[in-house]
Amino acid sequence: MSSRFPARLNIDEFATVNRRGLLRALGAAALLTSTGGFFARSLWGNPVFATYPFPLGVASGDPATDGFVIWTKIAPKPLERGGGMPKKAVEVEWVVAADPQMGKLVRSGKAIAPPELGHSVHVEVGGLESAREYYYRFTVGGERSGIGRAHTLPPTGLALPRLRFAAAGCQRYEDGYFTAYRNIAAERFDFVFHYGDYIYEGPVLRPNERKLPVVRVMPGDPDECYTLDDYRHRYSLHQLDADLQAAHASAPFVMSYDDHEVENDWAGDTNEKKAPPELFVLRRAAAFQAWYEHLPLRRAQLPRGPDILAYRRFAVGDLLSMNVLDTRLFRSPQACADGPRQQANCAEALEGNRTMLGATQERWLYDGFRSSKAHWNLLAQQVIVARNDRDPDPNVFVPSLDKWDGAVAARDRLFAAVEAAKLRNLVVVTGDVHQNWAAELKKNFADEKSATLGVEFVATSVSSLGDGFDINDRFKALMQQDPHLKFFNGQRGYVRHTVTPQRWQADYQVLDKVSVRDGRLSTRKSFVVENGKPGLTEA
Repeated sequence: MSSRFPARLNIDEFATVNRRGLLRALGAAALLTSTGGFFARSLWGNPVFATYPFPLGVASGDPATDGFVIWTKIAPKPLERGGGMPKKAVEVEWVVAADPQMGKLVRSGKAIAPPELGHSVHVEVGGLESAREYYYRFTVGGERSGIGRAHTLPPTGLALPRLRFAAAGCQRYEDGYFTAYRNIAAERFDFVFHYGDYIYEGPVLRPNERKLPVVRVMPGDPDECYTLDDYRHRYSLHQLDADLQAAHASAPFVMSYDDHEVENDWAGDTNEKKAPPELFVLRRAAAFQAWYEHLPLRRAQLPRGPDILAYRRFAVGDLLSMNVLDTRLFRSPQACADGPRQQANCAEALEGNRTMLGATQERWLYDGFRSSKAHWNLLAQQVIVARNDRDPDPNVFVPSLDKWDGAVAARDRLFAAVEAAKLRNLVVVTGDVHQNWAAELKKNFADEKSATLGVEFVATSVSSLGDGFDINDRFKALMQQDPHLKFFNGQRGYVRHTVTPQRWQADYQVLDKVSVRDGRLSTRKSFVVENGKPGLTEA
């Protein structure tokens, strides 16, 4: 296995907005967002661009009580190697205002967009008022970016009457349009949780190469992503989408990643193509760098070669403790990897030492359970926690081994920690499977009468697998044999979450089509969880 972050790392301290701590932790990396000596000799002075330098838009992310990250990338020719930029750093001005007209400026400064990070800019804005919205913009070479909206969090422990956020992800370019993001932008959420599969790493798909329709073909005939330039091209291609740009500009994103940001179904240092670990970690390093470069992430998430610190915690007033998990980097290798991902009788999945989070992340999470005083406790993560039989034959159990079913002992430890901490109101938000599910999390999934420890809302994809369908006989049978599964839908869209101290409501927003640009959005189903009453009720 490759090197990991030291066990003594204090995640809460490392991921804080405290600038001095970050400077000490990352040393010279601080120069990435400040002008000064390191770049002085290589700065591109008085830049002039033949085309607009902000074609990938703007974004904000990882909100805190006093600020957030604001992001952009200088790339006048985003699909060319180097983005049409010289191999010189460029100085970018930024401003934050209290009004959308940008008339009431409250913060401003200059940042460096270095070639080492693809001329991306990550500014950690601080010193702002809590629990209010702000607006931001960038300028370079006399050119202005569009205006983005961000929102600071309320102080930890402050009584908060309501929170609204969306969960979305899984956006394969060829499978459809990103209409869901247009609707997310219109809702102006407090934040958006992205559960991963922002890109898909595979080669270009063309019409008639598969049964599923290819709605749009990736330009430039790209092959599978292996190098940093490959991954950069793939992100740029996605971020040229106007609907995705609108969503990023509408609210802060809390970013996570799943498998396709690197390679399908990867786990730790192992991978589907069975490349030697020492080669796979090189690919992983390139993928993580591109992920960081193209998204509104803090310096705490700056990759260190093939390793990254992506799990972190957000406190939203007294209402929510949000634990963003990493279920890829530290997990055990795939169980029964020589067979299909969905198979029965995989004894390896039942081994007691299997993990989804790794020992350090587990300790961090369970320590957070014990100290939480929030009304609601959220696990924002990637793959289904609930037992999910994929065979409608009631006499055969066929789990998907890429999910928590592939590490049963890890799920048992998670549930034991929930019980030991007497954790209040556990909610899990998940993606990955390109389907909507709602489930009750049972202490023993084999016993319908077993205690319910929490609920799980699985969000479908933005576009992956195309238009999809509502439900068919196979999934009706799956739900019948697994009564803890309360809802299924196979259309595209996102989940809207509205949280108050008294209740949590999840609205499954679905599109009739993503094969056309203007699919119709509707609420397919809504579920409510009452404070202190684990379980799902239809709204």
